[in-house]
Amino acid sequence: MGSRRLLVEVSRQNSLLKPVKNLFSSSYHASVMFGGNAGIFNENFVQRAFNNQEHKIQLPACSMMLSRALYSTDAATKEVVPTEAAKELHDKLLKSVIEQRTAPPNNLLWSLIEKCQNREDIKLLYNVLENLRKFRLSNLRIFDNFNDNLCREVSKACVRAEAIDLGKKTLWKHNVYGLTPSVASAHNILLHAKQHNDVNLMVDVMKLLKANDVPLQPGTADIVFSICYNTERWDLLCKYAKRFVKSGVKLRRTSFDTWMTFAAKIGDVDNLWKIEKLRSGLMKTHTIGSGFSCAKGLLLERKPKEAAAIIQVVTQTLPDAKRPDIMAELEKLVSEWPLEVIKSRKDEGKMALAAGLQEDIPALIDNLSGLAVKTDLKMADLTKMSFES
Repeated sequence: MGSRRLLVEVSRQNSLLKPVKNLFSSSYHASVMFGGNAGIFNENFVQRAFNNQEHKIQLPACSMMLSRALYSTDAATKEVVPTEAAKELHDKLLKSVIEQRTAPPNNLLWSLIEKCQNREDIKLLYNVLENLRKFRLSNLRIFDNFNDNLCREVSKACVRAEAIDLGKKTLWKHNVYGLTPSVASAHNILLHAKQHNDVNLMVDVMKLLKANDVPLQPGTADIVFSICYNTERWDLLCKYAKRFVKSGVKLRRTSFDTWMTFAAKIGDVDNLWKIEKLRSGLMKTHTIGSGFSCAKGLLLERKPKEAAAIIQVVTQTLPDAKRPDIMAELEKLVSEWPLEVIKSRKDEGKMALAAGLQEDIPALIDNLSGLAVKTDLKMADLTKMSFES
C-alpha cells in the first residue's frame, strides 16, 4: 500500500510539473531572443502563468458556456411583439364590441390602421376587423362590407408593415374580415413589387385579381408593364398585355411607350408593328417613346429615311419645351440602343445587324440635319460588340 501511495504522489507531481516544464521551455527561448535579462522577466512570467493555469484547471468549463448563454444578445432570437399603441387601440375596440356590445367610434379603427408598424400589429387589426364584422351582422344587421377607402388603407398598412402575405387577403372575395377586393388595394401591393422588382409577387397579385373577379384598370397596366420592363420579362409583358387588351382596358400612352420601347430594345419588329397598330387606333399623335420606337423598327428594316421622317414629325408635333427630351432620346438611339439590340439577338444575324446599323444610323443623322445633333458614334466598337455578345 505504501508503494502504491508513493507512485500516485509521484504521478500527481509529474502531471503538475508538465505545464511548468513547457513554460520554462518557452522562457528559455525568450531568454535567447531578448538577452540575459529576459530570463529574469520570463521567470516571473512563468510563475504567474503557472498560477493562472492552476486556477483555470479548477474552473468548470460549463460555467463559461452558461455565462455566454446568459449574456447572448442575438437579434434573430428576439420575438416581434405588437407596438403599445396598436395593442391599446386593439383592446379598446374589442372591449367596446365584445364586452360593452356597442359600436366603437370610427376614429379608433382608422387610428389602429395608421398605427400598424409590424406584422403583429396587422394581426391585431385583422382580429378587430373580424369581430367588428360579426358585430355589424348580429347587432346592427349590416350585411355590407366595409367601404373601399378602409379596405385600401388596410392593404397600404400591410405593405408598410411588410406583411405582404396578409395584405393579399385584401384581394380575397370571400373573407371573414368584411373587406372588398379592389384594384386600389392591388395597386398598393403591386407598387411594392415594383419597388423591389419582385416578379413573383406581381404574378401572385395578377392571379388573385383574376380569381376574385377584380376588374383591371389602365393604372394596373402601367405598373405591371413597368415591372416586366425593369426585370426584362418580355414573355410576361406580352402575356399580361394580351389579357389587358382582351379585358377592354384602354391603355395609357405610358403603357404603350413601355411596351413599344421593350419591343424595339429586343428587336422584335413584328410585335412592334402590331402594338403600333393598336396604339394608332386609340391615339393619333406620337409620344417621344412611341415615335422613337417606330424609328428604331424602321432602322431594323433598313429604312433610315422613313425613320428620320417619323422623328421629324415627333419634333414638329411636340412643344419646344420637349426638345431637350428629343435630343436626349436621339443620343440614346445612337449610342445605347444599337448595343442593346445586338446583345438581344441570339441567332447568327448579329454581324449583319451590326453592319446594317453601322451604315443606316449615320444616314438617319444626315436626314436630321435640322436638329443639329452631335454624336460620336464609333462604327468599329459597334462591330466588335456584335462578336463579344
